Amino acid sequence: MPRRAISNIARKLLPAVLLASILATVQSAPVGTPTSAAPSPTPTVPYASDDPNTELWGPYSDIVPQPQRGPYGAPILGPQNIPLALQNPSLLAPPTTDHGTVDNAKWPFALSHNRLQTGGWARQQTVADMPIATGLAGVNMRLEKGAIRELHWHNAAEWAYVLKGTAQISTVTAEGQNYVANVPQGSLWYLPSGQPHSIQATGDDPDGVEFLLVFDNGEFNENDTFLLTDWLAHVPKEVLAKNFHMSEGAFDRIPGQELYIFPGAVPSDNQQAPQSPYGTTPEPYTFDFASMTPTQYAGGTVKVADSRNFKVAKTIAVAEVTVLPGAMRELHWHPSDDEWTFFIEGTARITLFAASGNARTFDYQGGDIAYIPGSYGHYIENTGTSTLRFLEVLKTDVFRDISLNQWLALTPPELVKAHLQLSDEAISQLSKVKPVVVAPQ
Repeated sequence: MPRRAISNIARKLLPAVLLASILATVQSAPVGTPTSAAPSPTPTVPYASDDPNTELWGPYSDIVPQPQRGPYGAPILGPQNIPLALQNPSLLAPPTTDHGTVDNAKWPFALSHNRLQTGGWARQQTVADMPIATGLAGVNMRLEKGAIRELHWHNAAEWAYVLKGTAQISTVTAEGQNYVANVPQGSLWYLPSGQPHSIQATGDDPDGVEFLLVFDNGEFNENDTFLLTDWLAHVPKEVLAKNFHMSEGAFDRIPGQELYIFPGAVPSDNQQAPQSPYGTTPEPYTFDFASMTPTQYAGGTVKVADSRNFKVAKTIAVAEVTVLPGAMRELHWHPSDDEWTFFIEGTARITLFAASGNARTFDYQGGDIAYIPGSYGHYIENTGTSTLRFLEVLKTDVFRDISLNQWLALTPPELVKAHLQLSDEAISQLSKVKPVVVAPQ
């Protein structure tokens, strides 16, 4: 038979031969093979690296830090700011897990311009200093004993935490109700946007008072508030006389420009607000946070003040957190609320996960600010040898977070295993209750 004819016959028979082979294979396969007998899935991406990523030095290390981690990097040949490099090991020699781009999320108040006044000072952090901080801004203020932050108002709500000493605040609502109260160290006040108020240092502490202010607008500027003296200095005196039904001479000694912060007499311990025909405010504008008992966790403590227990605080909530050496505020995120964190004492590091492979680690110590946009995954780890204490301030009415540990524990284990290839034993150790602050490993 000619070779071409044989080739044509083979081409015609090939489909039938292949079909018979496939059917034979299917028929010979065992029925109902269990998934446990199936081979392990082949990874579609490389496994995560086991490279160690601990911090290579601390702020007080007696070394000249270099941008080197394992086989990566090389020594600096030019000049460097060694004290600053010692404070920021995760920027100079970042962990290998960092990747991509995340906006700067650290600002020390030590880098803020300080406005010095007779009687005190003020320095601020706004979106101009840290562009990522679009939702919240902060001010650190000090008043000497008796000194006054003058009567004023502004277009952002004000939340405050007293760092040392005692402040006396006064305010009047649009309904004509008034309120005066003393706020001691560790306690809070909150004033809604546009509501006039004052702040004065009492004599409880011979050094006066120092406090932290947080505003629910990242573009807030402490130097652009509406001040009583500034306003009246720019109103014609005949208009003042007409408004108050007084003579123009009654206003001969009003300041020609703003006072802002100025010395004053120490307020009496029993200072009372003038009696208003409309009464006092139905809810207090201060909260005794200092006396609140914190919740104890394996690695530290947490106490929370938000609109559930501090009724007037409608736009800002806070957790005061302590973390033991080696312990950590667990991996978590806040569903939609930006976080403005102020470090009171200790040293810490935070890695921000910004999705799409973007992650960056920053280091912090007392007086530093961290800013974490809503939904960014993060942790706060104590990297020092003493207790870490910080304020976790959220732009929200109720403090909420999502715990990574709890999320995985309450998700069907088959799904967790499919994603992370954890063993059954590892999955059984996940916590259905938020750990919040985890103990040292």
